Amino acid sequence: MPKTLTGRAVLVTAATAVIAVIVTALVALPIAVRSADRAARADLGDKSAIAVELLATERPAARQRIVARLRDDGIAVYLIRRGAADRPGLPARVVEQIAAGSAVDTRGVVGGADVFIAGQPLSGNDAGVVLTRAASSGTAGRVLGGVWLALLAGLAGGVGAGALLARFVARPLRQAALAAGRLSAGDRSVRLAVRPPVEAAELATALNQLGAALQRSEGREREFLLSVSHELRTPLATIRGYAEALTDEVVPADQAGATILREAERLDRLISDLLTLSRLEADELPVTIAPVDLNELVTAAAQAWQPRYGSRLSVDRPATPVVVDTDADRIRQVIDGLCENALRVSPAGAPLVLAVRAGERGGVVEVRDGGPGFTDEDLGVAFQRGALRQRYRHERATGSGLGLALAARLVTRLGGTIEAGHAPEGGARFTVTLPYPASGTPDRAGE
Repeated sequence: MPKTLTGRAVLVTAATAVIAVIVTALVALPIAVRSADRAARADLGDKSAIAVELLATERPAARQRIVARLRDDGIAVYLIRRGAADRPGLPARVVEQIAAGSAVDTRGVVGGADVFIAGQPLSGNDAGVVLTRAASSGTAGRVLGGVWLALLAGLAGGVGAGALLARFVARPLRQAALAAGRLSAGDRSVRLAVRPPVEAAELATALNQLGAALQRSEGREREFLLSVSHELRTPLATIRGYAEALTDEVVPADQAGATILREAERLDRLISDLLTLSRLEADELPVTIAPVDLNELVTAAAQAWQPRYGSRLSVDRPATPVVVDTDADRIRQVIDGLCENALRVSPAGAPLVLAVRAGERGGVVEVRDGGPGFTDEDLGVAFQRGALRQRYRHERATGSGLGLALAARLVTRLGGTIEAGHAPEGGARFTVTLPYPASGTPDRAGE
């Protein structure tokens, strides 16, 4: 079997042409033989009628010329006389039919050969004339002999058609392979012309979309790296500045120490987020799934954030437990990240609400704030790394651009969903839905 598409296309089309020729020959052979037989019998009947008229003359020389001409055409001539005992190898039924004055048009065996037989009665003393001719012995041979020529023509046509087909099919594949090679080499600008056939057009469209997606993704990656570099550089610059100030003894040690500690913690959180996000993308982050009461989890989170929010923080939860299957530490990490984002962007005095309820598809945790919130366009890119930071870094306080992306990946890793929306408090609303335990949904009477 050829390894190239061109070779296989040529082989298939050539084989198809050969099979078509053979099948056509097998179907045409009996039809051709029957047609030749009918034509031969009709011709023999016509000649027998003419021969009777000509042989009716009394001139022997004329009779000899007629017989010789018929024999030259491969026709044997038999003269049947009434009362003659000699039957020159003809079937008895033929002789009897001629002797009875009836015409004959049949097929039989004369001298061991299969022949057509046509005869006409004569007037006068003679009984009649019978002509015989071999029964289409060469017709099948001629048809089969013509098959070889058709086979050669079919092979030539198949090879030509296969080569032409392979050219049209293999060319877009080669172009796609070259484009894929350029994409893998880093050229994201490569695009293919979208041309028929439909399958080739779909392949070209898919590669063009892949190239555009890679271009957008790498652009976001570059922006993300730039923003992360800036986020890393800021605390490092602060730490370096205070370290130099300590060395020069121009600031009190306690003030410098507190600032350096705060910036070091900020730097540690950023690095931790980066590591967690990379492990999530590699599907290497371990999680421990167990039944968790969301009421207890959110209450603990509210107690931790109460000192920083004060009376602005409120908790909305049902009287009955809402138990889900999740990793308590990871969900607490998500809630803490959302609270941190709200604290950063919300104006002074804006509320923060932590809510729990039992939903139809799972337990629900909501984090709602009174900050600037999202536009409708923001909702579509809220969980893309660095998208909102890139959009608002010159307008309001922003983080590293990792928090929401990290929250989305964590919730997805735990089998849940997270959605961004508009909060009734005027800011952003984040809705986290987590699956119920396999035993079923809890009682929702306390919702």
